[in-house]
Amino acid sequence: MSDFLLELRCEEIPARMQKGARADLEKLFRSELSAAGVTPGEIVVWSTPRRLALIARDLPEQTEAVSEEAKGPPEGAPDQAIDGFCRKNGVTRDQLELRDVKGRATYFAVKNIPGRAVKDVLAEAIPAVIRAFPWPKSMRWGAASLSSESGRWVRPLSGILALFGDDLVECEVHGVTSGLVTAGHRFHHSGDITIGHVDNYQEKLRACHVIVDHAEREALIRDKAQSAARNAGLVLVEDEGLVVENAGLTEWPVPLLGRFDEAFLEVPPEVIQLSARTNQKYFICNDASGNLANAFICTANIEAADGGAAIVAGNEKVLAARLADARFFWDVDRKKSLAEHAEGLKRITFHEKLGTVADKVERVAKLARWLVEQDIVKGADAQQAEQAARLSKADLVTEMVGEFPELQGLIGGYYAAAEGLPEAVSDAIRDHYKPVGQGDDVPSAPVTIAVSLADKLDTLVGFFQIDEKPTGSKDPFALRRAAIGILSLILENDLRAFMFDLITAAAHPGKTSEAGREIASFLIERLKVQQRDANIRHDMVDAVVAVEQGGDNVRMVKRIAALQAFIGSEDGANLLAGYKRAANILKKEDWHGEEGEISRTGEEDPLAMVDDPDLAPVIRAKMDERHLEDLSYEPDDAEKALMEALSKAEPRAAAAVAAEDFEGAMAALASLRAPIDDFFENVTVNADDPAKRAARLSLLDRFRAAVHNVADFSKIDG
Repeated sequence: MSDFLLELRCEEIPARMQKGARADLEKLFRSELSAAGVTPGEIVVWSTPRRLALIARDLPEQTEAVSEEAKGPPEGAPDQAIDGFCRKNGVTRDQLELRDVKGRATYFAVKNIPGRAVKDVLAEAIPAVIRAFPWPKSMRWGAASLSSESGRWVRPLSGILALFGDDLVECEVHGVTSGLVTAGHRFHHSGDITIGHVDNYQEKLRACHVIVDHAEREALIRDKAQSAARNAGLVLVEDEGLVVENAGLTEWPVPLLGRFDEAFLEVPPEVIQLSARTNQKYFICNDASGNLANAFICTANIEAADGGAAIVAGNEKVLAARLADARFFWDVDRKKSLAEHAEGLKRITFHEKLGTVADKVERVAKLARWLVEQDIVKGADAQQAEQAARLSKADLVTEMVGEFPELQGLIGGYYAAAEGLPEAVSDAIRDHYKPVGQGDDVPSAPVTIAVSLADKLDTLVGFFQIDEKPTGSKDPFALRRAAIGILSLILENDLRAFMFDLITAAAHPGKTSEAGREIASFLIERLKVQQRDANIRHDMVDAVVAVEQGGDNVRMVKRIAALQAFIGSEDGANLLAGYKRAANILKKEDWHGEEGEISRTGEEDPLAMVDDPDLAPVIRAKMDERHLEDLSYEPDDAEKALMEALSKAEPRAAAAVAAEDFEGAMAALASLRAPIDDFFENVTVNADDPAKRAARLSLLDRFRAAVHNVADFSKIDG
């Protein structure tokens, strides 16, 4: 067994591409070896800005010999068919074997493929991997680039190191020939580095100021950045994405602390952090009180002789210029009120069929006010909700958002606070985009809830009304995200409203009104996705949606959770089995109830009009007594027991559902488990006597209806 080392060197690989490149290199390499019948041991892949490296452990020296066979035509087949079979399998006629197949002699082509040197397999695999590499963006270079057939790589490929055991794996691709040499740090080392063994590779590069293991560089940046901040009496603002990016930009990372003018701290801290992070890849620091400090940490790629003083000074100048721009935007934008900025929204098209952003703001303002006035969003001031909605998009035309689009909403909140607007209004402007996706923070302030919910409802309903619905994997207007946001706001804040009322209130005048049911169905599908993350089964959602009217999502989710807990219990599982059996019998008999029979569900049921839960059992008992008197036969004990159980369970379940005591409703259903089991055990439903048969089918229909008053068990799997 021997180890294999492959290093592919080039000019700087963008940091954002390195993680994917490591995964692609391993995947392609494994695929090539697998096709040749070689199974490697452990595979390690590293990356730096200038190289991808792969080490495969425990490769055999030789592949195993294999035998392949293919079944051909029977003996006596036309010569043309036999010759074609031989050509296809690369054999001659005298190499064919005759074997008996179901009493008939049949030709077989058998090829014995000898083992190969794994070194030769690797020599073929390396060019194949390089040519098939799926870089998100790649380029051609040199004279060969005049042809579209020339090789491509993320940056010009400059070297291939290929070592198997102690031997060079010879290959050539894109005009680059493999060798046993690599290059050290661009500034700290000149000349070639010869690698004689796989185990020497990492340490030889380290001696030449290259840390080839990206994870090691990340840990070094993380630790030394924290130390630099701590030594200055500061606290590093952790940013794992920035750690990974800086590791992808350096081969010998050296974190250094710099400072900027305290006067820039009057700019919102998010602006400073975004400017430092996005443009310069700097970390920022807080002081001991948790406030932003006038300090940053940059990551150099060299060990400077002056300790990094010149590097820090240069980075301080660059950041100062960036922050000066940010402060200029901050000062210029505040010369106008948000209401004045909002006038500019009339010039921005939201969608050609939905008008301008100003038109959207007007709709959202009215809807936000309606949500408060209808007491759907409790505790909010209607005037403040309308004001916040009218100003919520005003920052889109500010200089700051023009430079930093990521700050929309957030910077508007700062401008509102600076203008002296109520805190509830500035908070709503700041947070009205939230939640932007599953797992994001959900606003809890009443005014913010009203504006956020109105904004998302307007977007969702409007695009459905103009038939711009998501299709497959395409969702250009992020309507799935809007739906998840709507559901999160409703569920997290216990907003009690029928979904159809919300959809109707958000409908755009002059647009099609046919989209309501589609939107409701779309929201139910999103609810399934959301509840799946909470380990709620989709069939539980279907079972409750089938019996819930109007779409009160808070009530629905409570009911779903109670149903899943019940079905997961022994009583629930057995009752479900009993229900399925009853439903199958009724379906087979095509039973929909006798003509003139009193319905047990819906508004026709006399019990549906009874508000007093103590009175309902009395009425039900009298109805059952009258029903028993009408029977032309004496019912069996099990039959009577099921009737009595239903008489008690039906009003209990109905009262519990009305009170949103869904656990109580499930408990009422649980009381039916033993009687229905006993009924099936001791009663013949399809009796010869037509009267008995009709009465018993009617009783099963009543049982099914009682269950449906809580949930539609026919929707439940199992």
